[in-house]
Amino acid sequence: MQTRLDMPKVSPEAFKAVLALETHVQKSGLEPRFIHLIKLRASQINGCGYCVDMHVKESRHSGLSEQWINLLCVWRESPVYDARERALLGWVEAVTNLAQTGAPDDAYETLQAHFSAEEIVKITVAIGTINVWNRLMVAFRAQHPIDKPAKAA
Repeated sequence: MQTRLDMPKVSPEAFKAVLALETHVQKSGLEPRFIHLIKLRASQINGCGYCVDMHVKESRHSGLSEQWINLLCVWRESPVYDARERALLGWVEAVTNLAQTGAPDDAYETLQAHFSAEEIVKITVAIGTINVWNRLMVAFRAQHPIDKPAKAA
């Protein structure tokens, strides 16, 4: 796979607009673990290798456990996630897969039981933002960096 284009170089204005939305999400007041859940799960669903790589590393850097990160793709089967995280993940999947789900009432009602209306707006904007990033990175075939192999102990 080869990168198709470098968006920041080709259209700095478009890149700055998406980056402004990202900055808004980062400053929104959402708990960092929720932002990590949103970004990583949506990126997994969208098959964005660039973003999955980035958000796994960011989650680790923020101190989230390997188990918490590794089991995200099977969150329904793992007791690692609390009720708020589960409600959030259900909403991430519903909004990311909007054409298939239509953002069903049961996913929204579950979310509403754990988050305020203002938090729901912030969460949904964060979901939309990572979906924009995923679509850009996949469409333009952005390549994640290859880490240097760790030396055996």
